Amino acid sequence: MQAMVKKTILSTILWVGLVSTQAQDFGISASFFIPKNGYFSAPISPLSIRGVSLVQVGVISIETGGSLYRMTGMGVTEVPINTRKPMVGPFFSAMVPLEAVITLGNNNTMLLFKGGGFAFYNFGTKLNYGNLDRAIADYAHLEVANSDFTFTNSIGYGYEFGVEYIQYVTRQFGVTVGANYYIGGSKLNLRGSVKGVDTNGQQQETNIDWPNAKLDYTGFEISLGLLFSSGRR
Repeated sequence: MQAMVKKTILSTILWVGLVSTQAQDFGISASFFIPKNGYFSAPISPLSIRGVSLVQVGVISIETGGSLYRMTGMGVTEVPINTRKPMVGPFFSAMVPLEAVITLGNNNTMLLFKGGGFAFYNFGTKLNYGNLDRAIADYAHLEVANSDFTFTNSIGYGYEFGVEYIQYVTRQFGVTVGANYYIGGSKLNLRGSVKGVDTNGQQQETNIDWPNAKLDYTGFEISLGLLFSSGRR
């Protein structure tokens, strides 16, 4: 099931790239992600493709798209340690949204209100053992800690909402500025062991099982882009 969904996410991003060349309105943007308890992440080629309309009735439409990110660091939830610093990263992340969009304005200036869900899958996922070991040492009152974990790289889901401003410069060309807020996650199922030295100089070794641990895919996305149209008059 998971392999099928991974293929679906990647196929959707490729499909978006093909369909966008035929759509009446489509956008290509540079989207920057600022995760909660994480590091600022910039996009990689082919950046982001957004605003591909699937259905439109009046001012309401259903849109999709795709983004490929190199996430430098993201947080973890549902664990007993302090997670104010990123615990996972770097890795690549493919994300596909499905949004309901309300468009207000005229042919030249538009304000879009968006909301919906998204799915993502991460590639080359790594744990940030530096931050992880320091957090475990503080939690277990150790002078130093050295951990070794295994984890599950799962497909993640969530919901998002945002707003976008569009200003057309010509009939077929416009610029966009938008911001979205994402709330989602994926299961990590952290399991492993920790070796350390306590304040008395005694060596300690403990097994850790955090089955509810989740990658925290929560944060702001800021997009600056270009919008192309073949159907405007």
